[in-house]
Amino acid sequence: MAKKLPKTFLKRLKTVKGKRSRTVVDHILKYGHITTEDLKDTYGYDHPPRAVRDVREQGIPIETYKTVGKHGRQIAAYRFSDPADIRGARYGGRRVFSKTFKDELIALYGSRCAICSCVYEYRYLQIDHRVPYEVSADAKGKPAPAKFMPICGSCNRVKSWSCEHCRNWTTEHLPRVCKTCYWARPEKYAHIALRVVRRLDVVWTEEEVPDYDKLLQMSKEASEELPKFVKDILRRHTKKA
Repeated sequence: MAKKLPKTFLKRLKTVKGKRSRTVVDHILKYGHITTEDLKDTYGYDHPPRAVRDVREQGIPIETYKTVGKHGRQIAAYRFSDPADIRGARYGGRRVFSKTFKDELIALYGSRCAICSCVYEYRYLQIDHRVPYEVSADAKGKPAPAKFMPICGSCNRVKSWSCEHCRNWTTEHLPRVCKTCYWARPEKYAHIALRVVRRLDVVWTEEEVPDYDKLLQMSKEASEELPKFVKDILRRHTKKA
């Protein structure tokens, strides 16, 4: 059973929208916490941190801690934290962006994902904070396009996982660190989630697919994983330059 919560906080919890968010909130209200096992095994969510993040983005403070799962391994668990710990605008929840703002963003950057550079239909592009909401929150007033980017759902999920496992996201909350990360500025960055890593997201579409299939077949014939095979080709090419 969850600990007794202030009436104002319970009232706030009633405003939480979305199936995943309500699942997390209702489970914690009933049992006092929810684990990654609960989210996967009971509710069928393959990416538990995303479900918890949905709640945090609506302004509800949730803390993460470790507990022991049914197989004896340590797993993540989540519970409400003290409402007094909420900082600035976070309590108000993450804003919902208008269609007008999305139109403005796509007019500025084009109908392509800022991470993989693949062109998508309007409906498949999402608005993403360059610096995660959990680190900087939303400033009041009209959003500044330079602080956001269009991103596809696939890249958004990868970014979410990477950010949620970054020390700056979980504990330090320094916007300047995020601003030098690949996930904020893929065209110019110093690290990826604090690791000295370089990344290239490449997508083959439509008439380019046969090129990908050929590369895949060549890597199999060379008994190499495709990423290593492509790196070897590039390495040989750059040595000739």
